[in-house]
Amino acid sequence: MIDDFAGKTAVLTGAGSGFGLECARIAARRGMRLVLVDVQQDALDAAAAELAATGAQVLARRVDVSSAAQMEQLARDVQRHWGAPHLVFNNAGVAAAGLVWEGSARDWEWVLGVNLMGVVHGVRLFTPLMLQAARHDRHWRGHIVNTASMAGLVAPPNMGIYNVS
Repeated sequence: MIDDFAGKTAVLTGAGSGFGLECARIAARRGMRLVLVDVQQDALDAAAAELAATGAQVLARRVDVSSAAQMEQLARDVQRHWGAPHLVFNNAGVAAAGLVWEGSARDWEWVLGVNLMGVVHGVRLFTPLMLQAARHDRHWRGHIVNTASMAGLVAPPNMGIYNVS
């Protein structure tokens, strides 16, 4: 477990609003360096400005987490800027509502791309960086948190594509 968060690095996807932004605020209050990731530039800019105004060190990146190439660039940027992150919060998520058989292929690709592949990319890219850091420092600690909504436990009606993800 991480005992002291001050000076540690947190990567947070979906950080422009909602749960991701609130977790970024908590991390900032604990003295963490923040890598804010969101696909919506205006929300990302507002979150970065808000958190920087509190004195937090902020690296903001507009990234589509469903894109392997964009996530690979993010991992390189984080490593180059602050080294291996101590906390990766795979939080970005989207939903498409309606009857499951009426969802378009594009709906399926969008939801599964963000909600599933975003997590896959976060885990596959940041875990090796974290393991390498731990090999070089036996006191180094890191964690990956993958967010799921209640749809991970229950299946609300008319949310089939989201429920699958």
